[in-house]
Parts: sequence; structure tokens; C-alpha cells
Amino acid sequence: MIPLDDAWVRECVAQSPGEAIDTQLLRLVRQQAPLATDDAVRGEVERLRSTLEGVGPLLELLADPDVSDVLINGPGPAWVERSGRLVPTSVSLTSTDIDRLLQGVFHRTGRSLDRSHPIGDARLRDGTRISAVLSPLAVHGPVVALRRRVERAITLESFSVATITTAVEELVAARRNVLVFGATGAGKTTLLAEMASLIPHSERVFTIEDAAELCIDHPHVVALECRPANSEGRGAVTLRDLVAASLRLRPDRIVLGEVRGAEALDMVWALASGHRGSLATCHAASAAGALQRLETFVAMGDAGLPHHVIRAQVRSAFDFLIGVERHGENRRISSLHRVVDDHSDAAGVEAIWQVDR
Repeated sequence: MIPLDDAWVRECVAQSPGEAIDTQLLRLVRQQAPLATDDAVRGEVERLRSTLEGVGPLLELLADPDVSDVLINGPGPAWVERSGRLVPTSVSLTSTDIDRLLQGVFHRTGRSLDRSHPIGDARLRDGTRISAVLSPLAVHGPVVALRRRVERAITLESFSVATITTAVEELVAARRNVLVFGATGAGKTTLLAEMASLIPHSERVFTIEDAAELCIDHPHVVALECRPANSEGRGAVTLRDLVAASLRLRPDRIVLGEVRGAEALDMVWALASGHRGSLATCHAASAAGALQRLETFVAMGDAGLPHHVIRAQVRSAFDFLIGVERHGENRRISSLHRVVDDHSDAAGVEAIWQVDR
């Protein structure tokens, strides 16, 4: 009978650790409900998978198309960002609920989250990204943020007016290297995915992310994702490792989810040496600030490089910068800048277009 007993299913799965979870669940559901329709079986398998991962109490929230983020601030009601606004929900979680969620997700993904590693990131099967901080770092109990993968629900047109939309499309078509900058939650990743989806289907696209969340409408995408160190501190694969590896795998375009460290050195070197049409994002409040942050990140990769060399390489790597911001409940393109290299200490950017304030 559907639904199956969750506790019984959990015991059955625990007895077959070497078998793929989906295979086990499908077999169990078919055995217990042989007359169920295919749709009913698929729905029950999905429900059980979510329950085993610990997200059962959050299923309704994660299924809401208007919800982009689910936030847990220790035991108590969960919060969500719905249509751009933070609101509390009627879903209340206990300490046991939160522990089950974190244990289920991090155990399945092989990522560490415990007293020795109290900060962690992982990804659910549907692409939802989960970040957590445990006690005692989180004073009032574990803090958890789940960011749903955006399935192209926001179009390029919804970001901007027709004039700038056309300009962005032309930048991609002309194989310009573009850096998207803005604050957290401003829509950098969403815009990046929209731009990458404009890349001609005859080209091979590599996406490189700390945790894969880009959803790109393109037939030839190779997605690379970082791997943290194991409990012994070994086996880590960084963004820098993946950037270097991607350059040997015949990419036409590289899409770097976020530049935030020493990987900037390899990325900038590749773009400055003629690898055209690539895209990246960076946390920054302004175009000039974005270039300055890139210079800092490149220096992290090779502290021995003279500053004037770093500045010249950064300015030759990217052609244009696009700013994004929140505006009320919406996200929008706020500015378009051209990178200029006048070999001076000037900002290095020229504003082409800015949104009316």
C-alpha cells in the first residue's frame, strides 16, 4: 500500500548499503504496491527519497515555485524567500528534524559536517544547494540555508529593458569575456545561466562551480564541481584545479560560477591569452570594485607577481562588466561597463549604460 512506512523503508535501505538508493526504493515500492500506476510509484519513490534525505518536513516549501530559499535558524519555524520577500512559515522543525536533514544530506554526498567540520556545503539530488553552520558556532542551534536550483524561471528579458537585453545578447554572440557582479542574492547566477544559454549550440561549454547550481539550456555542457577534503584533510579538488583541468579538455567557453580565490590566476591567464567568450561572476558593489577584487584574487594565486602586471592581465582578461541588483521584489541589470586599460591607476572601467534611479 502507498504510502509505505518510512521507518520500515529506512531499515530496508540500511541493510543494503551497496545498492543505489533509487533502485532500492523502486524495488520496495513495486513489491509493496504492485497495482500502483507508474505515476503513483514515481511519486512515492520521490517522497521516500526526500524523507530519507531528511527534507520530508520541507517538501511543501521546496515544491513551491515562488520559493527560492528556505532558511532554518535552529529549532522553530522555517523562513522562506518567496517572490523576493523573507517571510516566516507554519513549518516548525525540531532539533531532531534538523539533525536528520543534515545527516541525511551530508552522509549521502560524502561531505563532512560534524564537530570537527562545523561548516559545510552540499547539494540535493534536484540541485538544491544546502549550506550549514553547527553549534556552538551557531549560538541558537544549527543554521541552514537551502537555495533551490532555478530552472530558468527568470528570463533575460525580465532582468532588463529591451535596449540592454539586446546588448547582452550581442556580447555573448561576439564572444566577449563578461564578468557579472553584484551582492548576494542579486541574481548573478541566474543571469549567468541565461547568458550561457545564448551560446551557440555548436560550441562546447564548461561550467565550473563550488557546488553545481547552474541550469543552462544548452546541449553540450560539461559540468565540473569541487570536492572538499575528506576527514583526514586529503582529496580536495578546488576551483583552481578544475579551471586548470578544463583548459586541457577542449572548451569553447568557460563559465565560472563565482571567482573568489586563487583560481582567478588561471582564469585570468587563460582569458588574457585569447580564450574568448567566457563568463564569470564576482561579489562586488561596483564595477571598479569587481576589478580590484579580481586583482586581489590573482595575487592570492601568485603573490610574487608585480601589481602592475596583475592589473594589466585582469584588464585584458575581461571586456565588459554587468552589474545586477535587487529592486524591490525583483532582480535587474543595473549597469553595463566596458573595461579600459589606460595603463594608469584609474578605475579601469567606463560606464556604457546605467539604470534610471
